[in-house]
Amino acid sequence: MKTILITGGAGFIGSNFTRYLFQHYPDYRLIVLDALTYAGNLDNFPVALKTHPNFTFWHGDVRDSALVLELTSQADAVVHFAAETHVARSIYDDRRFFETDVLGTQCVASAVLRCRDRIERFLHISSSEVYGTAATVPMTEQHPLNPMSPYAAAKAGADRLVYSYCTTYAVPAVILRPFNQYGPYQHLEKVIPRFITSAILNEPLTLHGRGEARRDWLHVEDTCRRIDLALHAPIERIQGQAINLGSGEARDIRSIARLILRMLHKPESLISFMDERPGQVQHHCSSQDRARELLGIEPGRPFEAGLEETIRWYRDHPDWWRKQLNMRRVPIKNGGSSVRYY
Repeated sequence: MKTILITGGAGFIGSNFTRYLFQHYPDYRLIVLDALTYAGNLDNFPVALKTHPNFTFWHGDVRDSALVLELTSQADAVVHFAAETHVARSIYDDRRFFETDVLGTQCVASAVLRCRDRIERFLHISSSEVYGTAATVPMTEQHPLNPMSPYAAAKAGADRLVYSYCTTYAVPAVILRPFNQYGPYQHLEKVIPRFITSAILNEPLTLHGRGEARRDWLHVEDTCRRIDLALHAPIERIQGQAINLGSGEARDIRSIARLILRMLHKPESLISFMDERPGQVQHHCSSQDRARELLGIEPGRPFEAGLEETIRWYRDHPDWWRKQLNMRRVPIKNGGSSVRYY
């Protein structure tokens, strides 16, 4: 039996990974720490998980160093998801992103350091946003870090902070950089669930600019399998490494909007356009060479198949997402008193 501390475990990727561990490692003890901000949701956990004796939930802030240390001292491994994660929201409220993403990560890294005699590994979930727009394609882990938004800058700071703990203190840390994610339980502020729910409601699918930004998409369940590989790979092979988690295939936002409308039998006339979002990344496409070499990953599901599964989930779970409809967009000041919703 192992005990896994999962910070941010009630969020999108965190809750999917918690459910994944519960299904695949029923003997593991799972400790979830989450502040339950707007993106964290206890409804992301089935009753069978929430009532299981091997599951413990703590409602708390990742910046609470005493609480983080207490929970880390009980764990064999830490998987650190906790972060503010939305580009547009970071432009609206950047301070919160640096407090949670950087200072919160420092609390976790410090706790791992103090418990290093017990902790077998520390998986830090970073983001492909740290790279900025692709200077070379595919993007390897040696790609320059050129964050283009406050969110991306905060994640880049946390990413390098964890690396510094690894090189300075020999903390058994691994940095995982997921590219764009989609799947069940994703908040409607993200583009794919926003498009899906808008199409279901016969509302416009609003694209930034001309919808030409190209992103690398991986279904969240395939991401969970890769995080699992990092959790169980020999630590001497992966310690100190940064590893991309992506598909290696880029799709533009406009083609995704059209595909969703076609799958839901809706007209393309629902597509509308607005100004380009500040801090927009125009192109992402991941190299999978290091992940294959170090983790032995397998290809994820085809995008069309994963999108069909995701559409089915949102169509079947309106009670989960309808309460988020007023949070699909956030206001951003574009200089002076002008406000646009992205």
